[in-house]
Amino acid sequence: MIDEKSARERVVRAADELFYARGVQAVGMDTVRAAAGVSLKRIYGLFASKDELIVAVLRHRTMLWDAGLASAAERATTARERILAIFDFLDAWFRQPDFRGCAFINTHGELGANSPAVVDAVREQKLTFQAYVARLVADLGAPPDLAPQLAILAEGAQTTAAIAGTPDAASQARAAAETLIDAAVR
Repeated sequence: MIDEKSARERVVRAADELFYARGVQAVGMDTVRAAAGVSLKRIYGLFASKDELIVAVLRHRTMLWDAGLASAAERATTARERILAIFDFLDAWFRQPDFRGCAFINTHGELGANSPAVVDAVREQKLTFQAYVARLVADLGAPPDLAPQLAILAEGAQTTAAIAGTPDAASQARAAAETLIDAAVR
């Protein structure tokens, strides 16, 4: 028998893959059970509701997002390069065969009107990303107004890439970011 932590991780990872590929509403808990290899009774012992599982998946996605950004930024040597690394990270992600857009935006679109817990989890991730960009902008010595502009570029690139089915939005957003950075630090 698997321990609670392992069971929880298996359920979250299985739900993450299923929700991202098919959508949150299209995936039932029985499908999650089959993919995770964990009984429904155990799943509901770990997560009181599907909403609670969705929030756990979003927190898992936040960790993946943060790790991806950190990995992209560690190769950069200047604040400008760390900002532009965001768009390089996006470009690599958009080229993945399973790319389906931003899981946070997708989940908010599906459930935001009906799930305050989902709204809170999505807002928390977006605010954390905005704060990350704001720190990079401060390190650059640029005006604070640049941070939300760059964050919007990154968010818009995710949606555009998902809808267009092409990674081009990342390089286009990167070029726009370079223009905004150059104008802000003059």
